Amino acid sequence: MPNVAALPLIQPEVEPCCPPLAERPLTADEAERTAKMFKALGDPVRLRLFSAVASHEGGEACVCDISDVGVSQPTVSHHLKKLKEAGLLSSERRGTWVYYRVEPAVLAAMGALLTKAAAA
Repeated sequence: MPNVAALPLIQPEVEPCCPPLAERPLTADEAERTAKMFKALGDPVRLRLFSAVASHEGGEACVCDISDVGVSQPTVSHHLKKLKEAGLLSSERRGTWVYYRVEPAVLAAMGALLTKAAAA
């Protein structure tokens, strides 16, 4: 058996999409990025899938563990793809299964977007 050390999983730091809404008006680019995230979460199936991944033990879930949302497997895959395109999830194939995880800082960034800006 070779002597192989496991490397820690390094995840890129995700910058918040934009400042809190109460801080200043969004630029056109910021509004575009933010709208993509909220549009992706605007579908009940996608919201359930996102919630299943975010709340799963260890912060990631195998597609086999989260596909029971009342739609077919191809539809689950479509919705997961939309969540990935919006930057809300990332995935990794391990053998025959795909594991999904919430991108680092996504929940915090979305929460910060909806909070009131700190008083100066």
